[in-house]
Amino acid sequence: MSYADDAFIKNCRDILDNGTWDTDFTVRPHWDDGTPAHTIKKFGMVTRYDLTKEFPLMTLRRTAVKSAMDEILWIWQKKSNNIADLHSHIWDSWADEEGSIGKAYGYQLGVPHQYPEGMFDQVDRVLYDLKHNPNSRRILTNIYNHHDLHEMGLYPCAYSMTFNVSGNKLNAILNQRSQDMLTANNWNICQYALLLMMIAQSTGFEAGELVHVVADAHIYDRHIPLVEEIIKNAPYPAPKVGINPDIHDFYQFTTDDLYIENYQYHDFKHKIPVAI
Repeated sequence: MSYADDAFIKNCRDILDNGTWDTDFTVRPHWDDGTPAHTIKKFGMVTRYDLTKEFPLMTLRRTAVKSAMDEILWIWQKKSNNIADLHSHIWDSWADEEGSIGKAYGYQLGVPHQYPEGMFDQVDRVLYDLKHNPNSRRILTNIYNHHDLHEMGLYPCAYSMTFNVSGNKLNAILNQRSQDMLTANNWNICQYALLLMMIAQSTGFEAGELVHVVADAHIYDRHIPLVEEIIKNAPYPAPKVGINPDIHDFYQFTTDDLYIENYQYHDFKHKIPVAI
């Protein structure tokens, strides 16, 4: 059984059995027909994934890992906020007429800052410190910039990564303020697991643990039957997922450097409605 499947089943079951509904409140998200999109949620969901054991790719339904990698490279490598630089349409609903999502995600990571060692943006600072000061407890990124929130198409959901070296292993904590479990959970986990692997390889470390912390882990009302169907599936063994071992410059990785072997997954033919 894939550990990612087991974690997803347990976390979703916990939300459905023990969660809190927001139906007594006025909510911002809505469905295409204008109906408010209510959720059942759990506060403070923490899940650990040991990348030395297996890659956290679920088999309960297919996760488009290459597209997930493309998005994380769009944010962390291209530092872009324009959907023209992305090969999927997942951000179309939040882009303006020029294709920009505003001062969000990649924009924040690419803003340069002055340090004693010179000018760095947030990504380059992480890479520099892991190479020159790996024992630092200050290696992190944060894109939840209150000063710019009013100019963002969507406030960042995954807003912070904290990196920490233990021996020869690079570990990280991904912090999310909010997560739609059905549409985004395994997508985000795969993205940031790949990011951890790429940064570890670029700085001379082995990828260790990814700790995923979600403040508001929720399932939307119209997603509940779909989640119930998915978590009844019997998980397959975890597939093998890796990146090209010959790349040691973070900025040289492409989706062509991703490989996936023995990926079995259950078919899922339903169209998932997305609350916006």
